[in-house]
Amino acid sequence: MDTLQAILLGIVQGLTEFLPVSSSGHLQIAKELLGVELEENLSFDVMLHAATVLSTFVVLWAEIRGLLTGLFRRGMNDEKRYILKLLLSMIPIGIVGFAFKDELDALLASPAILAVVGAMLLLTALLLAFAHYARPRPREQISYRDAFVIGLAQACAAMPGLSRSGTTIATGLLLGNRRAAVAQFSFLMVLAPILGETLLQLLSGELATDIGFAPLAAGFLAAFVSGCLACRFMLGIVRRGRLIWFALYCAVAGAVSLFSYLF
Repeated sequence: MDTLQAILLGIVQGLTEFLPVSSSGHLQIAKELLGVELEENLSFDVMLHAATVLSTFVVLWAEIRGLLTGLFRRGMNDEKRYILKLLLSMIPIGIVGFAFKDELDALLASPAILAVVGAMLLLTALLLAFAHYARPRPREQISYRDAFVIGLAQACAAMPGLSRSGTTIATGLLLGNRRAAVAQFSFLMVLAPILGETLLQLLSGELATDIGFAPLAAGFLAAFVSGCLACRFMLGIVRRGRLIWFALYCAVAGAVSLFSYLF
């Protein structure tokens, strides 16, 4: 992989991490188009995800600072309850990450990856469309039960092509939660799992051993900058309730991906 390819992949990752179109799916499609072959796909992908996590800290710093301030106050408060809900939502993806890491890495390197991505993009389109047209009874705040169910949705989105943000936001909306609250929760709940995965790979010495420092740094920076832009954009999109356009996009992208694999 050269530096230009790493930058392009970083931009793809940053733009699609927060948009409900599957960053992992688009990253694999971009790799195919660029002719990039990595022995450790997941290692490079984790670094790009870490860059977008950093962009989340930048965009949502006011909210994160408020949670941290409340965490160190005495007694139970809304901030501590919110953090407990975030922790609860992270349990399913933690289990999937530890139990199926090798299988997921093997799937990314599979010759049938475009077929998998295409099918999961079509499923993402269905979820977004269903969430757009459904009218559940509205809830004032995300409950502990809702947090865990949204966490289960995030665990399912470990499949390449199934959008993490799209799946978690759609699930939260179907449960009746407010758009702005679901978008913020969706972006915050991924912070610890990705940072934890990055730390584990750093400690094990396995992180991006097949990639030079320059391409890795360039990809990281590209993902961070584009992630900041996409995060701000997506928060506004969810508040305005225009997810149906992303459902249409995912349907087209999924069909194209399947067609490319089959023909």
